[in-house]
Amino acid sequence: MLVDASTGDDAAVYRLDDGRAIVVTLDFFTPIVDNPYDFGRIAAANALSDVYAMGGRPLFALNLLSFPRALLDRGLAEEIIRGGAEKAAEAGVPVLGGHSIDDAEPKYGMVAVGEVDPEAMLANDGARPGDDLVLTKPLGTGIVATAVKAGKCPPEVLEEAVESMARLNRGAAEAATAVGAHAATDVTGYGLTGHLGVMARASGVAARVEAPRVPLLEGVAELVEAGFVPGGTRRNRADGADRVVIEGDVSETVQLLMADAQTSGGLLIACPPGRTEVLLRELEAAGESPVVVGQVTPGPPGRIVLAG
Repeated sequence: MLVDASTGDDAAVYRLDDGRAIVVTLDFFTPIVDNPYDFGRIAAANALSDVYAMGGRPLFALNLLSFPRALLDRGLAEEIIRGGAEKAAEAGVPVLGGHSIDDAEPKYGMVAVGEVDPEAMLANDGARPGDDLVLTKPLGTGIVATAVKAGKCPPEVLEEAVESMARLNRGAAEAATAVGAHAATDVTGYGLTGHLGVMARASGVAARVEAPRVPLLEGVAELVEAGFVPGGTRRNRADGADRVVIEGDVSETVQLLMADAQTSGGLLIACPPGRTEVLLRELEAAGESPVVVGQVTPGPPGRIVLAG
């Protein structure tokens, strides 16, 4: 065993021999968009992301589906599965089977199995003081999903969010491992400050985030101000109150966005400062829009300064 649940990492890792380890993860959730095909794409990208976050390469996947039997003749389940299969195919991953149950509320996701070189693995516990923190996708998908459920999300905001969530983190992972990044995690349900806090605690370090630098989806700040904030985001902010220190002018809206519960978010990469420019170039070549959002610092493990 190389990685288990003790460090809050994205996937389990088990060594097979000196040069190979197996990476295993699973994830599934209820629909966050109305289009079943898009839901399938997003759920598959989200599940595969945990393999990428470890610096791994997915090998195959298994479907996990809960769906009401009474609606099976509507074609909705087929569209969900099609979206997942096409996203897996984009990743070069076959879907070899899975499991389904009758459930009143639809849920979909995948078991993802991959491999990684143990010497190149990106775990949560490798961040070091002085590392730059690079984020590869904008925040705000939790806010968008809440507005969608209320029927109040502008179409252009939804379109950008869907394409962000459906984008694989493959290129980001390949760039991070190529430059020798120290650590990485994907930003999902605990939000940026939550996942950074887990990484910092596991690494025995603190961190500083420059809030104005953090990329946001277009229009999400206005949705926050209109009240479309999921319960998970509010819980994330409350849970981090004892370790997130506000420095300067950081609005209530921005504080919520830093804790927003993401689905299929980007990678947060701890990169040695001498390699950051190379990492940014590699990420941009892979089609990402990376931003240096802060630094790893000495300090109480898990403490985050959120600076305005």
